[in-house]
Amino acid sequence: MRIVGDGFLARNLAESFGDRFPAVTALACGVSRTTTAEAAEYDREAQVLYDTLDTCAREGRQVLFFSTSSFAMYGFTDEGRQASESYPVRPPNTYGRHKLALESVVRSSGVEYLVLRLSHAVGGHQRPHQLLPTLVRNIGAGEVTVLRGAHRDLLDVQDLMHAVGRLLADGVSGEVLNVASGIPQPVESVVTAIEQRLGVTARRVERPGPRAVTRVSLERLRRFVPDFRSTPDEKYLDALLDAYLPYCAGLVGD
Repeated sequence: MRIVGDGFLARNLAESFGDRFPAVTALACGVSRTTTAEAAEYDREAQVLYDTLDTCAREGRQVLFFSTSSFAMYGFTDEGRQASESYPVRPPNTYGRHKLALESVVRSSGVEYLVLRLSHAVGGHQRPHQLLPTLVRNIGAGEVTVLRGAHRDLLDVQDLMHAVGRLLADGVSGEVLNVASGIPQPVESVVTAIEQRLGVTARRVERPGPRAVTRVSLERLRRFVPDFRSTPDEKYLDALLDAYLPYCAGLVGD
């Protein structure tokens, strides 16, 4: 696999696949913050995508593009509804509109492609600004801001790698697929679980807000990857934190 980038996803892809899938180029160097407002960062990602698509067209390669299945793409979903890939979307912020526009560029490029819409992936090689390391750092420092009612779909990066490996091994292409845990976690619950593992109780600065949940459908993904995410729903958060909290605590120590 040819990997463009050197961040969280890129390093996990390199560790997981190495020389496998030599005809695939994974674009793993995009804007990493959904709150980014700098036009230059979006311009940089777009130009890298254009250049990558040109190379893939010349060399007959498949491009693997990572988009988003977060609030930035689907907004908040009504109770009982899950957002599918075919659901008409109106991204509510710049990040989501940017990702949707780049998806369109990929699909119309004439290059063989696979687009994966990711939730909030968690795992080794995360950067300090990402969600879990930020929560661990703030809780360890004694104070954490919590938006009441907010939820985040936390995805084990190893579940993502399993899905990528199965999809590419089976030659899946021309698809846009959600890849998420399917279990939006209340941020308050995530904070409590981190506190329990760190043995601390942080002061919570609570900000009022409505119930904010984005639920995505995994039906299409599971058609291709039937064994995706085998950990039971009620144990998923515990398994994530038990696996990756030591790594995040190490980032704080650094």
